[in-house]
Amino acid sequence: MHRKRLIVAAALLPVLFLYVMYLPRGYFFILLSAVSLLGMLEFYSMYRVQGALRYACIFFGVFILAVSYFSREHLSEALVFSAMAIMVIRLLTKRDPLSSLHDIAAPVVGLIYIPGFLSSQTQIRNIGSEWIIFLYATVWAADSAAYYIGKGIGKKKLYQEMSPNKTVAGAVGSVAGGAAGALILKVLIVPQLTLPSAVFIGCMIGIISIAGDLVESMFKRDAGVKDSGVIIPGHGGILDKIDGTLFAGPLLCWVLMVKGLLR
Repeated sequence: MHRKRLIVAAALLPVLFLYVMYLPRGYFFILLSAVSLLGMLEFYSMYRVQGALRYACIFFGVFILAVSYFSREHLSEALVFSAMAIMVIRLLTKRDPLSSLHDIAAPVVGLIYIPGFLSSQTQIRNIGSEWIIFLYATVWAADSAAYYIGKGIGKKKLYQEMSPNKTVAGAVGSVAGGAAGALILKVLIVPQLTLPSAVFIGCMIGIISIAGDLVESMFKRDAGVKDSGVIIPGHGGILDKIDGTLFAGPLLCWVLMVKGLLR
């Protein structure tokens, strides 16, 4: 299984790097929309969202990302309108008021959790494709360090109820890996970052990517599934691969706004 993961990663990563770095930003929007679509399908399959609500959520997911890409100042209105529409669709398609909140909760959370969180990446891409590489590579460095350090010396469990394999040592490794990855990427592709800023951002990404991983584990345990999907051989589903990035993207977007790089 581990060998299959490495083979798939070795084949996909160079293609994705070239795609993100050298194609116009509209192509990244298309890629992000496809990832969002697949992620929502996985999420709604986990929670058995069917019928009109499922198809409406898919439409509104694309709508949210499109608003973020073309007119980000209206993103909050797009999220509110989408949630309102989901509530009205539940009202009109099922006359029984019982379990209405339950029926609405998963669709609305899915919209916020996937296209809502991913929308920050359209803004990050606007200041340069190198920042998208920085985001994903730093999360990858944090995840990799967490995995190998946790597997090697991890004893004490971090949060066994949500993810029995996560350890405190692995969490420390995530923070260290994020910092190390950010420092390397500062030298290679984002020299405008200062060393202290790179270390700070890397540590924060290392911390919040753990939170993203645990949140997805919480959803999967609640839904009674091991993996969110099987679309990537040896890697599980799309959500299994982007769980940390879903949380790290908004964080990086906010930091870049504070630093004045994103306007």
